[in-house]
Amino acid sequence: MAGVNKVILIGNLGADPEVKHLEGDKVVANLRLATTEAYKDRSGNRVENTEWHDLEVWDGLARVAEQYMKKGSKLYVEGKIKSDTWQDEQGNNRKRTKIRVLSLTMLDGRPDGQSGGSPGASNQSYNNAPPQQMPSPTVSEGPGEEDDLPF
Repeated sequence: MAGVNKVILIGNLGADPEVKHLEGDKVVANLRLATTEAYKDRSGNRVENTEWHDLEVWDGLARVAEQYMKKGSKLYVEGKIKSDTWQDEQGNNRKRTKIRVLSLTMLDGRPDGQSGGSPGASNQSYNNAPPQQMPSPTVSEGPGEEDDLPF
């Protein structure tokens, strides 16, 4: 069975996108996304825990990030975990984990009141991944097979 490497996040950008234009018309944008979960502790006090995620966005999605996203933008992203390893100047092995974004939705619409698309639409979805065909589920029911599951 193949493994699964999928990440889904909803959060806010902590800074404007850092966009780099590379040779060959390639574009990469690095984003910092904050996700915050809130809960009540045993004393009933509200506690918030914020996690920061490094996102990597390429080509068409990077151009969207450059044009429409800014600090505070609310995003829904889907992607996969990617790790980079290298040696620093002192020869120490270093590792950085980031999220390679495959699709995203801007949950707060376009910034600065720009409009586009149908009236009343506030979410803009973008996809950088090639279409994928999902395998159809396999169901096998042979004669005399019983489940030992309690439900």
